Amino acid sequence: MKKSPRCLFNSDFERFLSLDTSAILGTLCDNYHGVALTITIEAWKDEIRKLKNVLSRFDDKNGQIIFEYDIPRLGKRIDTILLYRGIVFCLEFKVWKSRELNDFEKAIDQVLDYALDLKNFHKLSQDKVIAPVLIVVNYPRKTENIQMSAYDDNVINPLITGEFGLLDILEKVLNKFPQETPVDPNWIISPYAPTPTIIEAAKRLYENHSVEDIIRHEADNASTDRTIKYILDVIEKSKTNREKSICFVTGVPGAGKTLVGLDVAVKQTYQGNDKPVEDEGAVYLSGNGPLVAVLNEALAKDNYKKCKERGENKKLTDSRREVGKFIQIIHRYRDNMLAKIKNPVENGVLEIDPEKAMKFNEAGYGEVEHVAIFDEAQRSWTKKRLADYLKRGGTYGNKLKVPNFPMSEAAFLIWSLDQREDWAVIVCLVGGGQEINVGEAGITEWIKALNDKFQQWKVYISPQLTEPEYAEGKVNELLVKNKNVTYSEDLHLNVSLRSYRAEKLSAFVHAMLAIEPNTASLYNEIKDKYPIVLTRDMEKAKKWLHEKVRGTERTGVLITKESARFKPLGIHVLETGDENAVHWFLEDKVDIRSSNYLEDAATEIQVQGLELDYTCVLWDADMRYNRGRWRYYKFNGQTKWVEQTPDTENKQELIKYMLNAYRVLLTRARAGMVICVPAGNQNKNLSGYWEDSTRLPEFYDGTYQYLKSLGIKEI
Repeated sequence: MKKSPRCLFNSDFERFLSLDTSAILGTLCDNYHGVALTITIEAWKDEIRKLKNVLSRFDDKNGQIIFEYDIPRLGKRIDTILLYRGIVFCLEFKVWKSRELNDFEKAIDQVLDYALDLKNFHKLSQDKVIAPVLIVVNYPRKTENIQMSAYDDNVINPLITGEFGLLDILEKVLNKFPQETPVDPNWIISPYAPTPTIIEAAKRLYENHSVEDIIRHEADNASTDRTIKYILDVIEKSKTNREKSICFVTGVPGAGKTLVGLDVAVKQTYQGNDKPVEDEGAVYLSGNGPLVAVLNEALAKDNYKKCKERGENKKLTDSRREVGKFIQIIHRYRDNMLAKIKNPVENGVLEIDPEKAMKFNEAGYGEVEHVAIFDEAQRSWTKKRLADYLKRGGTYGNKLKVPNFPMSEAAFLIWSLDQREDWAVIVCLVGGGQEINVGEAGITEWIKALNDKFQQWKVYISPQLTEPEYAEGKVNELLVKNKNVTYSEDLHLNVSLRSYRAEKLSAFVHAMLAIEPNTASLYNEIKDKYPIVLTRDMEKAKKWLHEKVRGTERTGVLITKESARFKPLGIHVLETGDENAVHWFLEDKVDIRSSNYLEDAATEIQVQGLELDYTCVLWDADMRYNRGRWRYYKFNGQTKWVEQTPDTENKQELIKYMLNAYRVLLTRARAGMVICVPAGNQNKNLSGYWEDSTRLPEFYDGTYQYLKSLGIKEI
C-alpha cells in the first residue's frame, strides 16, 4: 500500500477488504494533520464498515479506494473516492438528526462541487465518467432515475441514497454506463490545476500561510510563483542594504495580482512561522471598499467556523478584528498617518508633529509595517481630489480637516513609508486600463512623486508598464532620468487565472473595445472553451445563466454605474454600501440578497477585483457603437441621454473611465458570460410619439450589430 500525500488512506479493493478496521483507522489517524476528534474517528469507522460490506459483494476486486482525498488548491477533501471499471465515484457521507430540505440541498451541492472540480481541473478525470453520490444515514429512499447531466460532460446527476441502497446505486451506474478504458493507475497523483476564486484563495492563504497549494503550478505559463519570489527577494535586499524600494507589478485582467499581493503580505508577515514575526510585517491595502469588505467577512467567517470546529472559544467579532489587521482599506492607513502631521500644512511641506506621534529608533514616525502592498495602485487619487476631500473633512465633513494638502495620494503613501528610518518596501499592483472613477490618477502620479520627491528610492518595474494602457504610454519618458530603475519581466503576470477556460479572454475584450480587426478571430479561439453568447432578451439571459451554474457556482448581473434604464427589464442596481456587496457575493442561493437571484445588478465599482463563475453584462445606452467608433452618453436623470464629446480634458477622462467600466465588467466571469443588449422600446402612442424616448431602439442596435458581426453566438 503506497502512501500518497494527497489522501489519508488508499488501497486496492482486495487489500482494503483484507485489512482489519483498526489497521485502516490507524493509517487514517497517522496521516491526519492534527488530532482527530472522537466524532471524526467514529465517522471513519462507520464508513469503513459500510464500504467493506459493499465492496465485498463485487466479484471483481480490481478497483481502488481512496479515503479523504485532498483537492489541493481549493481546501476541500472528498470523503471517499472509488475508481472502478473506468468510473470515478465521489462518495460523501452525512449523518443528520433532522432532514431539513436546506441540509439536503447544501450536501448535494457539496458532492456535485467535488465532481465538477475533478472534471474541470483533475487531468486524469477529464475524460472519465464521474458519479457524485450522497449517502445519508437512515435515509429510507434512493435515486431511481440515474442519468447524465444535460451538460454533456460525463458527470452524472447527483445520486442520493441511504447506506443500504449504496450497493444498488453503484451497480446501476456500472451497468448503465459501461466503460472500456480503466482509470489510470496514477490517478491519485494526477496533475491538478484549479483556479480558485480570490475569496477561496484568500481563505486558504490566511489559514495556511502558504500559496503552494493554491497557485496553478502545472499551468504552462503561470507566472505568479516567480513574481512572488522576485518581490520577496527585493524585500530581503532592501532589508539587508537598509534601502527604500518600490515594485510595480502589472498583469492581464484576472492574472492573480490580488492573490500575489495577499501572498507576499502573508509570507513576509509569518515567514514560515505560526505567528507573525515581530517588526517584520506587511499589510495589504486597497482603496476598493467592496473588495476589502468581502474578503474580510469571508476570511473572518471561515476563521470563526474552523476555530469552532476545533473547539476553540472564539467570537465572530474576534475573527473580524484579527483579519482586519491584515487586510485594510487604504483610507484607514492614510488617516492614521494624517493624524501625525502638523495641521494646517505650511509652505506646502508635510511635517510630523512630535506632539502627535511617537518616534522609534528604527520605524521613525512611520507605521509598524515595513512592507505595504497597494492593490489597484492606478486608482490612487489625484492631488486635487485628495486636497478637496481633506479640505471638507471627508465625504460628509465629519473627519479630520486638512486644508491646503500638497500631495497626491500616491506621493503621500510613499511619504508615509519614507518616514521609516531603516528600510521599507512598497508593492504597487497595477491593472492596465482599469481606472474607473474621475479623480483616479493612474500610475503617472506614482512615477512623478518618485522623480520629484523620492529620488533615493529603488524602482523595480515591469516592462509592460510602458504600454499605452499604463500612464498613457509615458512611463519611459517619465523615468528616463531616474538612475534607480530596474526592469524585470518577473513583475508581469501574463496568464489569466480567473477565466480558467479562456486565458485569451482579456485579449479578446481589449480587442473588442479597441475595435481591432482581429477581434473575431480571437473570439473563435476561445468560444469552445469559454462560452460567450449574445441576446436582446433579459429573460433569455437569466435562463441561460440558471442553466449553466451548478453546485455552489455563482452568477450575477453586471451593469456600469452610468447605466440608467435597467428598471424596465426588471433589474435594480445594487445599493451602495460595502455590506450590500458582502451579501451579494457571499450569501448562498436561497438568500434573495445573493447575486444568484439575478435581481440586483452590481456595478464596476462593486465587482472590481472580485469575480463570479458566470455573468450577464447588461449593456445600456451609455456606450454605443456607431459607424466604427464608440460614442458615450450620460443620462440626465429625467428625460434624455447627453452625449459626452472629448472637447475638454475632464470629458476625455470621463470617456476613458466609461470605456474601462465595460473592460472591468467583461472580465469578471471565470467560466462564461452572456451579453444582453436590450432591444429598447419600439412602441409608439396613438399620437405617433415614442412611448419611451429614453430607450429608443437606435440607442442599442449599433452595439448589438457590432457584437453580432464578431460571430458571437445568439441565444
